[in-house]
Amino acid sequence: MTLIGMTVPEAAVLAGAVLFGLGLDLAFGEPPARLHPVVAMGRYLGAAGRRVSRPAGAAGRPMAEFWRGALGWCVGAVLVSALAVAAVWAVQGLHPLAQAGLFGLLLKPMLSWRMLRDEVAAVEAALAESLTAGRQRVGWLVSRDVTGLSETQVREAAVSTLAENLNDSVVAPLFWFAVAGLPGAALYRFANTADAMWGYRGERGGRDWTWAGKWAARADDALSWLPARLTALLIALPTMGRRWSAVVANAGLTPSPNGGWPMGALAVGLGIRLGKAGVYELNRDGRAPRASDTALALRRCGQVVAVLALLAGAVLLLSLGRQP
Repeated sequence: MTLIGMTVPEAAVLAGAVLFGLGLDLAFGEPPARLHPVVAMGRYLGAAGRRVSRPAGAAGRPMAEFWRGALGWCVGAVLVSALAVAAVWAVQGLHPLAQAGLFGLLLKPMLSWRMLRDEVAAVEAALAESLTAGRQRVGWLVSRDVTGLSETQVREAAVSTLAENLNDSVVAPLFWFAVAGLPGAALYRFANTADAMWGYRGERGGRDWTWAGKWAARADDALSWLPARLTALLIALPTMGRRWSAVVANAGLTPSPNGGWPMGALAVGLGIRLGKAGVYELNRDGRAPRASDTALALRRCGQVVAVLALLAGAVLLLSLGRQP
């Protein structure tokens, strides 16, 4: 069941599921870890990762590591997709209201706006206490070394993470839900989790991921390509005009083919500079972000979530209006 080629009642069910899933996220946040599908994905990836990667410092076999990583990813992707398809089969045939509710309940773990919003806000609150507290808190969000970050750099890291994960945690899952239903959203969440755990160039956690994580990184790049640009467009809407060319120019400054789009859109839209020392600098002529800019960034990203909810609501109303 997808928005492409579906009947009017099916469109109403999926639109209702999006609204219910977003509502659950805002009201309750994340489910307990023991019930969280993404936690289960992480457990699989952790166990498989020890088999597909090599210990740091051991002799490398690039092609063998690459294909082990590809196979481990594909096995996990098939399992996740099969479970999602089974869930769809179990739900079909129920009353449309029950379908919308159950699909929304199953979609919710693929979304994580409330947690992202709260964690970024917590970094700013920690910075108000001390730089040390701010560094410790932003360390929950990023994988880089935070011990030497300045106050500005801590804030840049938090706001950059907000923009990039707005795509990963909200826009992209909903995009793939619209394209391929629950299996699409689940597969995207698996791919994004795999990239976070495996998609490193070099060593991490005592393992070398240079080749073992390459498939996971490229798969996430492919699945995030269009959603990342859609996220940038939604962020930039309030100040579109001639600034879109600046967004496009900044998007290509990051190593990631996708991360620069939402980060660049937020940097240009707020007139601030976002960077990672020695890696990238977006909107170079912008000012250093201040505490008030974190609040503005959260508001702008919250508006994107609201627009997505309104679109789902519009689809629902149009679908109901067209039913006999």
